[in-house]
Amino acid sequence: MKKRIPFVPFPLPLARKISRPFLGVGERVSKILPNFDVTLDQAEMNISSREYLAVAFFSFWFWTLIILSISFLLFSFLNLQVNYILTASITSLSIGFLSFIYIVLYPQLIISRKRKELEKNLLFALRHLLIQVKSGVPLFDGLVSVSKGDYGLVSKEFKKCTERISTGTSETAALEEMVFKNPSLHFRRVIWQITNALRSGADLGNTLDAIVYNLSEEQKVAIRKYGSQLNPLAMLYMLLGVIVPSLGITFLILLSSFSGFLITDMLLYGLLGFLGLFQFFFMGIIKNRRPAIEL
Repeated sequence: MKKRIPFVPFPLPLARKISRPFLGVGERVSKILPNFDVTLDQAEMNISSREYLAVAFFSFWFWTLIILSISFLLFSFLNLQVNYILTASITSLSIGFLSFIYIVLYPQLIISRKRKELEKNLLFALRHLLIQVKSGVPLFDGLVSVSKGDYGLVSKEFKKCTERISTGTSETAALEEMVFKNPSLHFRRVIWQITNALRSGADLGNTLDAIVYNLSEEQKVAIRKYGSQLNPLAMLYMLLGVIVPSLGITFLILLSSFSGFLITDMLLYGLLGFLGLFQFFFMGIIKNRRPAIEL
């Protein structure tokens, strides 16, 4: 279980105890999010949806009251001539609401990272398993070998599977249980194909060979698709990151010459800040579109 969640003011075990008065609110909100329990299981949070949402609601009020108190003290100390009650209330509620939204979406962030980590090493782990099975090694020993390999989360998932098999669970049941709590569609599909082969009595080596081939072809398609997306993105970057700022500043200079419009330092710093934010978000877009493939 994650011991600390961003924007939750206390470690999760302590926050669960403090937020018990909000369990009713968490129960009602969980009905709006019917699949949230599955999301928490895939994120390995080990907490029910109503408890987690109660923690999120407690964090909302905690940050709202903290920011409200700090705002009142700041406005009073600076003696600002504004409607500080309204301003402080809007500011604190906005920050509290953003913290609530972030906490609710945090399991999805964990799942996204987990999915990328799984899919990055999946092909190499399957090749390892294919070699083991083709060499005449039993499936369980092959799973143990992969679990001891350096395949990140894939090795950890296989280690959990082998531990359940060692305690008496059948291979198919342990593999199916691993599927239900896994967020990666590629990983689930691979395990389903393996379990179907085990149940039907098909040759597992040939099944793994076909799985590895298909997954390899899918990754090649993903790489080509990513490469085709880079060209329009590069053009967009040249347009918004180079051409528009250059022509925009030239246009502002001409406008100031004819209309008396003043180009202040604040305006130039604002344009520079906008370009910096654009560069940051553009790099994020490029990174997120990159397929989860280890090259």
